[in-house]
Amino acid sequence: MILILPLLLILLSNFNRNHFADSASSSSSDYSTLVYKDCSKETFTDPNGSITGLFQCRGDLSGLDCYSCVSRLPVLSGKLCGKIAAARVQLLGCYMLYEVLEFSEISGMQLLYKTCGATSAARTGFQERRGTTFSSMENGVVGGHGFYAASYQDIYVMGQCEGDVGDNDCGECVNNAAEKTEAECENAISEQVFLHKCFISYSYYPNGVPRSSSSYGGSSFSYGSSFSGN
Repeated sequence: MILILPLLLILLSNFNRNHFADSASSSSSDYSTLVYKDCSKETFTDPNGSITGLFQCRGDLSGLDCYSCVSRLPVLSGKLCGKIAAARVQLLGCYMLYEVLEFSEISGMQLLYKTCGATSAARTGFQERRGTTFSSMENGVVGGHGFYAASYQDIYVMGQCEGDVGDNDCGECVNNAAEKTEAECENAISEQVFLHKCFISYSYYPNGVPRSSSSYGGSSFSYGSSFSGN
């Protein structure tokens, strides 16, 4: 557990700062808001044990926002979870996970967290339009190599997979998340679904998608790295 902070900060220090400065930010100021945490019940007891992990930013964050978001994660993980064998901390703009090498793996399709908006969309044809955006997203994450964000009429949608997931597997994961959304969120005006290897979200805007939400052009500023230590 003690190794995670210095290793992560070393990785962060190796980022290309010039690229950061040139990256246009399309994120909102709330990217560091905590979405959820998942802390194992097993404690980390072997100081010489090996740890593996990764961090990743949402694909529409600029390099500077990615760095700012990820920099919060090691200390936040320690505060929220303590010295445990595995943890995942998800902020709106980035996440970090780690585990000792002997810790049991879980399915990439396993549901970790979901939230459905409390208000229902009243406009006729909402489910059909949402289905159209989901189909576009499933194809988009394949063509976009793991990240896609777009709007269709009054719905804005975003999907992203963990960086080591192949394009076709990413499309399958996003499709799985979309099916869970349609089954469990019904006509909710917003939703976030996090599976182990991907997440999707959508928002419904009855007056049209704001320009700030739909301005993302398609090239990703996502950064992910793995680390291990003994």
